[in-house]
Amino acid sequence: MNKLKVLDTLKHGIKLGEYVAHGWIRTHRQSKQVVFIELVDGGSVRGLQLVIDPQLSSYQQISPKLATGAAIEVIGELRESPAKGQLYEMHVSSLRLIGEADPEIYPLQKKGHTLEFLREILHLRPRSNTFGAIFRLRAKLAQAVHRFFDERNFYYVHTPIISTSDCEGAGEMFNSLLLLLLLLLVPPCFRICFISPCSQYWFL
Repeated sequence: MNKLKVLDTLKHGIKLGEYVAHGWIRTHRQSKQVVFIELVDGGSVRGLQLVIDPQLSSYQQISPKLATGAAIEVIGELRESPAKGQLYEMHVSSLRLIGEADPEIYPLQKKGHTLEFLREILHLRPRSNTFGAIFRLRAKLAQAVHRFFDERNFYYVHTPIISTSDCEGAGEMFNSLLLLLLLLLVPPCFRICFISPCSQYWFL
């Protein structure tokens, strides 16, 4: 059976049919006729809507444990969604609980959280919408910078960090010289041109 990624459901053209999906519960809404769960797997800020029959046996057995943050595995049919704002939804035929998330302990809930609160849970803040979007943007920008220098034959190296701190003799590890003095002392064939004294991109 093919594995479904939430990110693929946010674009047109995915093949409809039966899939298996894994992820965490973001929201869980129940009614007498239908149950909706928003599933996220870390690949995107938005999630995939799961449509579940409340009478489904595999759901009834674990429904009290399906809180925000719980990890689940679902099998179902991917269909085009009649609702606005989403392209697809999954109609679940089987559901399995992989890991519980006690709502009394798990800090992230459906309500919004302040940035001060999210700073106290560094290991979970990427799951929030705010930091999830920021980290994805940061990753793309960092990748673009690396690609820009790589295409121009630069090399990424970890250079010493210039700092005013002098802890445990770290200030004696190297000396910072002016670029002009460096160019005068080093033979032309061995010269190294770099962007700044603390840059991580060097052209050899």
